[in-house]
Amino acid sequence: MRRSLLLSCLTLAIGVSTASADDWPQWLGPKRDGVWRETGIVEKFPAGGLKARWRTPIGAGYSGPSVAHGKVIITDRVLHKGVANPENSFGRDTVKGVERVLCLNEKDGSIVWKYEYECPYQIAYPAGPRASPIVTKDRVYTLGAMGDLLCLDLAKGTKIWHKKLPEEFEANVPVWGFAGHPLLDDDRLICLVGGNGSVVVAFHKDDGRELWKKLSAKEPGYAPPMIYEIGGKRQLILWHPESINALDPQSGELYWTQPYNGIGKKGMIKAGLSIPTPRLSGDRLFLTAFYNGPLMLKLNGVEKPEVLWRGKGSGEMPDDTDGLHSIMPTPVFKDGYIYGVCSYGELRCLDAKTGERKWSTHQYTTGKSVRWGNAFLVEHADRYFLFNEGGDLIIAKFSPEGHKEISRANILEPTNTMAGPQGRRVIWSHPAFANRSVYARNDKEIVCIPLAAN
Repeated sequence: MRRSLLLSCLTLAIGVSTASADDWPQWLGPKRDGVWRETGIVEKFPAGGLKARWRTPIGAGYSGPSVAHGKVIITDRVLHKGVANPENSFGRDTVKGVERVLCLNEKDGSIVWKYEYECPYQIAYPAGPRASPIVTKDRVYTLGAMGDLLCLDLAKGTKIWHKKLPEEFEANVPVWGFAGHPLLDDDRLICLVGGNGSVVVAFHKDDGRELWKKLSAKEPGYAPPMIYEIGGKRQLILWHPESINALDPQSGELYWTQPYNGIGKKGMIKAGLSIPTPRLSGDRLFLTAFYNGPLMLKLNGVEKPEVLWRGKGSGEMPDDTDGLHSIMPTPVFKDGYIYGVCSYGELRCLDAKTGERKWSTHQYTTGKSVRWGNAFLVEHADRYFLFNEGGDLIIAKFSPEGHKEISRANILEPTNTMAGPQGRRVIWSHPAFANRSVYARNDKEIVCIPLAAN
């Protein structure tokens, strides 16, 4: 009896321990909302800094890692021997190399398997793939920068299906490559594609066959598809450079369309830069673009939304931006306020009712005004974890009244040199938070840093 009681207690203890560890299987985490919900995390970093559990060499890329089922999945790019990226980051010359999908053991960072394929690049900023993988219990889905949509076996890394999106849909490769993180919804893998009538396409997750396609636009943009429940209906929010759209995720039926009506040509967002993830709070949908600034919509179920306010800035320069002009990071929309990084690296707080700026600072990004200065924000309990382009991991608290930095540690060397002149080096890859750890990459390695409280 004592033996049975002991075994029951051990089983219960193990169950509690493992149940509290979360995965990060896709863009922005388990619920695709940028919230880290694990408990037992450090309140502040130790005085001596943070120590890595492991570091594993990898190739270049902007894609963030995904962590699930004891595995870490990351995509990268390796150039052919004797090949170099162009000095001009905006150039679109052919650069030969392979894209790879790497599967690492979460415990020690060892490579379990890799899958690679030939992939000559003809895009600006050709460092590597952009989109975060999706990991399920038995499969991995990845989207490469040139439009290679892959489904692989999670255990073995073998190919199940492969779609070359530009060829199959007669779509142009976007200037900055395919970057809209795919979305898995039931049996549907929903992906930005482009072309006539196929800006967004739903593929069957098992065999890649087309289930439906919808929308036409000159460019597909880069914003991740998102599903929100609005007015009692699940709606797929698809933002391309001409408009925001809501569709039925199951059938592709279009519910409503709202033109962005920015300062770009023919109402398009300038340079096609629909990038940051649309954020919903209640019936308010917030969007932000680098050149065209912010837009706040009031959603009315499946009816066309109402424009509550938009930015009045005339461009992306700091003196011309009144609201939030984000280029990469996903803003946080919480308790009636918005926190996000603007065009020149200012972390700003906006009043969601009016768009009025409450405060701004460069403290968490670059320390000064720098074009495209960046930090990624992840909410955790009553605070935020930020990972900036210099490789610093920061714990901070934000409120409408101000901000407070709690702790900071450098965890990675910035290696990417495509950010501009003066030799500036950056990391523009969103980290993952799982197993009470942070997983982050640069163009040379991926690192796992434990963050569990002692």
